Amino acid sequence: MRFFVATLVLIAISCAAAPASDAAAQPPSPEQQQVFVPIDQLPPQEQLAAAPLLVGAYAFVVVVLFLYLFSVARRMSAVQREIERLEVDLKRSGRA
Repeated sequence: MRFFVATLVLIAISCAAAPASDAAAQPPSPEQQQVFVPIDQLPPQEQLAAAPLLVGAYAFVVVVLFLYLFSVARRMSAVQREIERLEVDLKRSGRA
């Protein structure tokens, strides 16, 4: 459950960090749909910078991977403690 909440928080942070473009909220005009215009010739308000989105995506993947590995490590240590406890119980009962 904590992992799910942490993932939602990270998504909210990454969405808040990405600047919202006014052009993205408005439908494109008919000329823009019919004519190809290279991105370097578009006005700045219609250009979408890819670097912040790319960095955000990689950061999200790295954080999720780290949280997953942390979760697996915690579960592995719990299993290891349980195995050690069972070995001690077997030695005490004399069944080893």
